[in-house]
Amino acid sequence: MRDAPASSPLGPTAAIAAVLAGASARPAQLVLVDGPSGAGKSTFADRLLAAWPAHAARLVRLDQVYPGWHGLDPGAERLRRDLVDPFARGAPARWRRWDWSADAVAAVERMPPGRPLIVEGCGAFAAGADVEGAVRVWVTAPDGLRRRRALDRDDGGFDDYWDLWEAQWRRHVARDRPDRRADVRVRVPSGVGALAQRAG
Repeated sequence: MRDAPASSPLGPTAAIAAVLAGASARPAQLVLVDGPSGAGKSTFADRLLAAWPAHAARLVRLDQVYPGWHGLDPGAERLRRDLVDPFARGAPARWRRWDWSADAVAAVERMPPGRPLIVEGCGAFAAGADVEGAVRVWVTAPDGLRRRRALDRDDGGFDDYWDLWEAQWRRHVARDRPDRRADVRVRVPSGVGALAQRAG
């Protein structure tokens, strides 16, 4: 794991090439895509998934797991325990979806071993903190642009929660400094939207 920032941010296309080259050389076959809300993580993860050779990778988004608007840290911990750590051991894994409309745990998803995994969302580095050889991707964008993207994509569903989520995120970054762990840094151009739903 790195203890200093990676080199200057790459554009998405160059970053995808770097991630695929890095993942193919590491036994874990795990890519963690992290960064603040609205930065473009979901768009990047979608493009990475589509570019993976033979479309072999699977994608899990943390916004499918967070237990509500206060759930950044608990969501990352749940995904670490239930999915990422078993995946890294080559064992069958599972994870629980969160139903945002019902504000309750929903279906349990099961994942057999054997295929590469992309985990995307705020706190993804924490979810994979114990995995040696994971490729860690940090996606950034200016704060004002992030906020516009995040609020535009959710049709008003994020408006009342932006400050709450952003405060959690800033505490998380100040405490854990995930940005210092990146292997690849990405700056998504201003014309590329972020596709994730909910907070991540």
